[in-house]
Amino acid sequence: MPNKPVALVTGANKGIGLQIAKDLAARSFSVLVGSRDIKEGEKAAQSIGADARAVQLDVTDQASIAAAAERVRKEMGRLDVLVNNAAISQTGKRGATIDQMIEAARPSVAPRDDVRAVFETNVFGVIAVTQALLPLLREAPAGRIVNLSSAMGSLTLNADPSSAYKEMFGVTYAASKTALNAVTLSFALELANTRIKVNAVCPGYTATAPNNFSGPRTVEQAAREPVRLALLDENGPTGTFSNEDGPLPW
Repeated sequence: MPNKPVALVTGANKGIGLQIAKDLAARSFSVLVGSRDIKEGEKAAQSIGADARAVQLDVTDQASIAAAAERVRKEMGRLDVLVNNAAISQTGKRGATIDQMIEAARPSVAPRDDVRAVFETNVFGVIAVTQALLPLLREAPAGRIVNLSSAMGSLTLNADPSSAYKEMFGVTYAASKTALNAVTLSFALELANTRIKVNAVCPGYTATAPNNFSGPRTVEQAAREPVRLALLDENGPTGTFSNEDGPLPW
């Protein structure tokens, strides 16, 4: 078993996930770079350094998830941190503007197949990966699960007539993050009497591929709060939703 703590980050071959992996490696973690495309994952791992290795992981494929979990146990013997970062904002080809994505997600017109596809990655994928890796996290001295969510999924913010978020609250991406928040709290409640802490985090509107790099925040800024939650000590909270500025309403 490695002396160093081990972290697995899903969707870590680029964007915020890659930056989280880099930051955890810089904090003396052995980092597993989860990637659907193993070649892209290997490139990302090389950019991080000797303490990173790629793991083929498609969060919508149960066989891929099971194989990844088995590999972690066999090669690393432990898992201390799971960062569920992999997510999609839309289906099909990239390139739609934010306004187009908002219109396509309106509940009156959103194709149900698109809703299912987004939920498959953003919600069911998180459940499946967490379930598969939970045995290892239970064995860790201090297991941490960090789920990348979004303030766009906050029911409280969207119900506020003065909130700008409500115009973007469609039934695909935004609603998937609402569901992810529920999943986060559910795991936190079940695991409350263990050494595992489970929290959701909003990285903010960041320049990444899913939004065609339209966000104003950098990946370095976006990674700060997820990394903080990954490094919580035994007195840290569980079952919370936050961003870099503090707690967010569910």
